Amino acid sequence: MGSEKKHGRGGRGVSRRTVLIGTGAVLVGGGLLVQDELRQAWWRLPGMAKPRKEGELDHAGAEWTAASRANWRLADRPDDFGIDMVVIHVVQGSYPSALRVFKDPGHGAATHYVVRKDGHVAQMIRELDVAFHAGNRSYNERSIGIEHEGFVDRPQDFTDAMYRSSAKLTAGICVRYGIPVDREHIIGHVEVPGTDHTDPGPHWDWPKYMKLVAAAMPAARKAAEAAEAAARN
Repeated sequence: MGSEKKHGRGGRGVSRRTVLIGTGAVLVGGGLLVQDELRQAWWRLPGMAKPRKEGELDHAGAEWTAASRANWRLADRPDDFGIDMVVIHVVQGSYPSALRVFKDPGHGAATHYVVRKDGHVAQMIRELDVAFHAGNRSYNERSIGIEHEGFVDRPQDFTDAMYRSSAKLTAGICVRYGIPVDREHIIGHVEVPGTDHTDPGPHWDWPKYMKLVAAAMPAARKAAEAAEAAARN
């Protein structure tokens, strides 16, 4: 992210595998930690570093604008927490207001992405990190949050450009993490257990949105394959 240094996965010549095996033999053998806890905590151990590049985007074409560090938590998803869900939000305000509050350390919440009415996308948090967006810790850890400009009681705010851009974004996320394109895994904020939010509201066109996500999947798969091929070369 913008304020962090570039890191490699190894760090001081100590590999992740070495730490997991060496530490695991001591801690798991002593009954202090289970394997999953070690897997989730490896990068917090001395000498280890986060596998990230400064300013790197997960969604091609997005604008990077960092959320306040107070509104998200460092992680190494999907290695420490599996991602199996996309949560759709509506900001109850404008695109600039969404960026402003997510940059405010006192706000306490932010989504990974914000989609403007004209389809422009801002990425504010890396997908490997946990955004405070769902109001439910478990759902935060397993999901990507997408905010949309507008108000839940104004159907005119949900433009075709917004739907199509957001659907393309969601399709890419589904391809990256093997998320099924269905309403059990692509949900509204209102569907998160324990939330007091109602977004995206009754005017969000779920049938249209899900059809657009499904239609965007082939292109998302092709883009992912091309990116993998480029990385190998």
